[in-house]
Amino acid sequence: MKVEKLSRREREKLRQREEMLAAAIELFSEKGYHNVSMHEIAKKAEFAIGTIYKFFKNKEDLYKSLIVEQADMFHEALTKAIEETDDEIEKLRNYVKTKSAVFKDNISVIRLYFAETRGASFNIKAGLDCEIRERYGKFMHTLALIFESGIKNKRFRKIGRPYDLAVALDNVCNGFLFLWLEAPEQNPYPKNPDVILNIFFKGLIGP
Repeated sequence: MKVEKLSRREREKLRQREEMLAAAIELFSEKGYHNVSMHEIAKKAEFAIGTIYKFFKNKEDLYKSLIVEQADMFHEALTKAIEETDDEIEKLRNYVKTKSAVFKDNISVIRLYFAETRGASFNIKAGLDCEIRERYGKFMHTLALIFESGIKNKRFRKIGRPYDLAVALDNVCNGFLFLWLEAPEQNPYPKNPDVILNIFFKGLIGP
């Protein structure tokens, strides 16, 4: 449902929910998930504790909502980027560039998720492993269609399953992004997407 079609009351509830999630991100990023209480989140967002429980059953529910909604936003942005053109190579360039932009624009949530993922029992309990993997799998199939189309149209050689190529590209991008995350000045993410794509297009072996 689009925001402009929501009633005034619904828009207000949506605004309140967004403010609660924004406060939670800030506190979780600063202190870590386990060191933040619902009372602190309510205080930070300037709501009564009873109000926050109208939106979320508990802290796990809030964290799960936060991560799942961010994952949906990431995948929506990436899907939109690769749908802007019909050319397979341009689709992949758009993917590489947009993945970097989305990653950098949402660094607090990404740091939070990977910090908490180390505590696997928590994430399994919250059901995040299953939900995030499901979303990731669906998007990898979407990305795989680009390789499938490129192979069909003779733009790419068939050197593996399209899905495997999609996962490989995604992980190469992740590698560059995590290096950037550790040391941005020392390991800048390439501004030119072909720096990454040429690993696939040209390889390492010279003529």
